[in-house]
Amino acid sequence: MDDERLYLHALDIQDGRAHGFWVPIMQRLALRGHDGAMIALAHWYTEGNNPDDLDAMAEPLTAANLYYRVWRRGGPEAARAAHSLAMSYFNRGDMLRYRQWLRRGARLGDYSCCVYAKHFETRLPHATAREIGRHRPAAKRDE
Repeated sequence: MDDERLYLHALDIQDGRAHGFWVPIMQRLALRGHDGAMIALAHWYTEGNNPDDLDAMAEPLTAANLYYRVWRRGGPEAARAAHSLAMSYFNRGDMLRYRQWLRRGARLGDYSCCVYAKHFETRLPHATAREIGRHRPAAKRDE
């Protein structure tokens, strides 16, 4: 089974349309360098908001390492990886790294990174921001 078909099968398993375990499949694909699998796996790792996970950039299967590897490779998913890593640092409260990854995402052309980097907002209108005390009401530019 080629990587793309295996990736789509893992997504079907994740969504409940097929039987099996999707995490080992995604880990295998991530170690083989599949960008979509690395981002999906990193999203799954950051759902628990493990604060130590973002410090372990050198560990092979951590969210920070997976996002970084996708960003470093370039390609079509690089802007999404930079944006996701920026939001992970924001949710953690690390404003320095949040701003650094916003700029990197903006350089790659991610529109929301451009807007956030231009205004450099330290308060955002999403639910996780409320949990860490950095929530604000929605503005017109959020649409």
